[in-house]
Amino acid sequence: MPKIKTNSGSKKRFALTGTGKVKRKHAYKSHILTKKTKKQKRNLTHFAIATAADTGRIKALLGM
Repeated sequence: MPKIKTNSGSKKRFALTGTGKVKRKHAYKSHILTKKTKKQKRNLTHFAIATAADTGRIKALLGM
C-alpha cells in the first residue's frame, strides 16, 4: 500500500508538542497591524493549542 503524503500547508502551520497536542499560531497577526493595540499584537504572538474537535483532522493531514 502506498504511503500517505503529508499535507504541505499543514506541516508549515502546525506542530506537535511532546504530549501529542497540536500547536497553532493565532490569526490576525500578518497585516493591517497599525490599528491593533500593542496588547492585542503581543497576545497574538504566543502559540495556542488546537481544540480537541480539530486535533484529529489536523493529525490526519500531518500523516499521524
